[in-house]
Amino acid sequence: MQGLPDHFWYTCGPDEACQRMDSSPAGLTATQARERLAEFGYNEIVSGEKVTAWQLFLAQFKNVLIVILLAAVVLSFVVGEPIEAAVILVILIFAVTLGFIQEFRAEKSLEALKQMAAPFAHVRRDGREEQVPARELVPGDIVLLESGSLVPADLRLIEEFNLKVDESPLTGESMAVAKHSGPIEGEVALGDRTNMAFMGTHAVYGRGAGVVAATGMKTEFGKIAAALSGVEERKTPLQRNLDDLGKKLAIAALAVVIIIVLLGIARGEDLLEMFIWGIAVAVAVVPEALPAVVTISLAVGVKRMVARNALIRKLPAVETLGSTTFIATDKTGTLTQNKMVVKSLFADDRRFAVAGEGYLPEGEISHEGRAVSAAGEPGLMQLLQVGVLCNDAHLYHDGDQWTIMGDPTEAALLVVAAKAGIDLEETAAAHERVSEIPFTSERKMMTTVARGAGGYAVYTKGAVEEVIERCVALVVGGREEPLDGAMAAQIIEEADTAAEAGYRVLAGAYRREPQEPGEEEIEKNLVFAGLWAMKDPPRPEAREALDKCRQAGIRVAMVTGDHQKTAIAIARELGLAENGQAVNGLELEKMDDDRLDQVVNEVSVYARVSPAHKLRIVEALHRNGHIVAMTGDGVNDAPALKQSDIGVAMGIAGTDVTKEAGALVLTDDNFASIVAAVEEGRIIFGNIKKYLMYLLSSNLGEILLVSTAVLSGQPLPLTAIQILYINLATDGLPALALSVDPPERDIMSRQPRDPGKSIFADNVWKLMIIGGVWSAAVNFGIFLWDKSGPVEGDPVVRAQGLVFISLVLIQFFKAYNYRSDTQSVFRLGFFGNRWLNLSIFWESLLLMLIVYLPFLQGPFGTHAPSLTEWLVVLVGAGTIFPVLELAKKVLKPGDRPVADGN
Repeated sequence: MQGLPDHFWYTCGPDEACQRMDSSPAGLTATQARERLAEFGYNEIVSGEKVTAWQLFLAQFKNVLIVILLAAVVLSFVVGEPIEAAVILVILIFAVTLGFIQEFRAEKSLEALKQMAAPFAHVRRDGREEQVPARELVPGDIVLLESGSLVPADLRLIEEFNLKVDESPLTGESMAVAKHSGPIEGEVALGDRTNMAFMGTHAVYGRGAGVVAATGMKTEFGKIAAALSGVEERKTPLQRNLDDLGKKLAIAALAVVIIIVLLGIARGEDLLEMFIWGIAVAVAVVPEALPAVVTISLAVGVKRMVARNALIRKLPAVETLGSTTFIATDKTGTLTQNKMVVKSLFADDRRFAVAGEGYLPEGEISHEGRAVSAAGEPGLMQLLQVGVLCNDAHLYHDGDQWTIMGDPTEAALLVVAAKAGIDLEETAAAHERVSEIPFTSERKMMTTVARGAGGYAVYTKGAVEEVIERCVALVVGGREEPLDGAMAAQIIEEADTAAEAGYRVLAGAYRREPQEPGEEEIEKNLVFAGLWAMKDPPRPEAREALDKCRQAGIRVAMVTGDHQKTAIAIARELGLAENGQAVNGLELEKMDDDRLDQVVNEVSVYARVSPAHKLRIVEALHRNGHIVAMTGDGVNDAPALKQSDIGVAMGIAGTDVTKEAGALVLTDDNFASIVAAVEEGRIIFGNIKKYLMYLLSSNLGEILLVSTAVLSGQPLPLTAIQILYINLATDGLPALALSVDPPERDIMSRQPRDPGKSIFADNVWKLMIIGGVWSAAVNFGIFLWDKSGPVEGDPVVRAQGLVFISLVLIQFFKAYNYRSDTQSVFRLGFFGNRWLNLSIFWESLLLMLIVYLPFLQGPFGTHAPSLTEWLVVLVGAGTIFPVLELAKKVLKPGDRPVADGN
């Protein structure tokens, strides 16, 4: 063992992985990590056996209708109808294959989403800290934990600073467990292994590091998972509703089919023919592919969101996104660039300007226009030293550029110290950190205690008002002087001036002690060292995104822990606080719920808020009927994210716990990505609606056509083979193409969708019925016309062949009409959806082959139509365009455009 104490092994047992867990303080090398990954496998919990492609294919034959039709095919062969039986069999195989492809794509899409949502781990490898996918952790890896980190594997702790871990997911213990890195004698229960951190738990306080002792199914969590059966994947509300709708439609369709078949038999039709025909109609009109297509639509849309830096972790969130009416967003890194640069310093009762941009540690420090040497300014050096030693970020020189690991605000403090000539590594090595009180959003401060050559020192940084409260002295002229009320007010005024100019301001303080201070005394009697004023400019795309929200009827509020004046300055720059109103955390605490319910409808800026305040804001917005998207990054933001309708976690600055609580993770922490996700949510829901309108209208048209013929005493207008082929041709590729239709131009100029409304609300169902009824009327008219005309051969067979062509074409035309339930197809154009065009071209080509190739004409009952017949068919099918266009104009279905941004 290298770098680990002898007592390390007591928890490991005989596990081979534990017996080889050698690791140096620098962590594993990349080569060692690859070798161990190959040996031990991925660090993941196996949830059960995966469904194979072959099993999915065979599952298609579990459909009762398919089984009955297969039996009918066999029966047809037996009674001497081999050609008809063979054609039906071929069509069925194609239909089953299409169903398999849909479900296989859905399975693969969902699996890909799980992989994209997989967490990352903060590790030390090759002597450097880096982020790696948690599934690639191996025994011997050194994992770093901080408040909010999910423990990604079973760890033997080797260092800790006030580390507390919530082990309730594993042990059921509600209280966080204090951890240590020392030995434990003898065998102890799982909950008493206080020098271990277990997979599935999370750090709630402090920080630490541990060596991976077990991964995947070898972890304590994995052992429990192995004893449990797999958990069925939960469907989204829309999927459940459509499953229910599909069952109801199936029952209704089957009832109609049974009645039609019985009437046909009573009328003297052949029993076997009516039986096969009835099953064919049932197969055609029952929307068995509906759940799979909806899943594909959701999954494809989610992939598009990933390309726009929004990662959906919970599929139901896709449906809610399109209904969002209020976005409560953080400021730092979301509305701003999170490229913190210290531009000004206040120390020794003087203001210093700092030049330079980004993380490059080069730039002049000046006072009143003259460059100064920080080494000759003891008060300034003290402030800069606080920034270095009360800091968890790292600054790396990687080739020709400088990069950071950690919080950008803390990184900015390191950069300005390096500009002043401070050697960061040397300073950190000379001041060993012995304890710390981590930053929390409630305390708004962080404190460390370091041991150096001259004894101990306390270093604190945080919100100005919080730090000033704990100070009794300040540095003036290089000496420590008592801090009185007038001086404190002057410091706060200095901070306010910077905040009003849009700067983020932090205060630093320190105290020297000969002995290590007790825990209760650490943050008392501090000496004020100075202020850092950092500039974090607004994102260029944020203002455009805010404008898009106004057009879409979505209200936006900035909810930040930053200074109120800083928040207002940034909000004004973005056009978010035109009335200048803002509420801070103290004011929120004094409000009762009734007053807060009024305020949330008037205020767009909340400053100095805590996670508890965020939770109250979400609850007040809910009482006002809003669908709320709330951003968060800290571990304590998790309750507010869970309470909101769409919890939005920060992918860069967010903790693991927040990401787990969030339904949506922003991979770039950018407000514009939230708006893009809302837009994609509307697009996805709109495309599902288009698919359903087309599919159900087509099925309605088919069943109304055959019902009208039978009830009016006419022959069947279509054969079983023709019905099955129409189902394959029109409900297949064209329907799938609609599920990936490009967005309508006014998608973000509409009111948010009411989640309580049916997908068929706003007269959409009327459009479907009009399309279905008109299709049935046109095709029945063509059937009567062609059957009664002077033709060679059987007039019924010839009329069936013409209706077959007409029905296919009218459903192709309907696909273009249903690309929007509000806009004219002529305004949308016919070339916006290339997948639809390709599918229609391909199916039209197949139709021409069936119509004109002699060896296909017999089985499909088709013939080469005359010029007059083609003219009647094309005109009849084409009438669907003006009918549906007129219906759109009269009914005005769909979401109304908003009148204004409020």
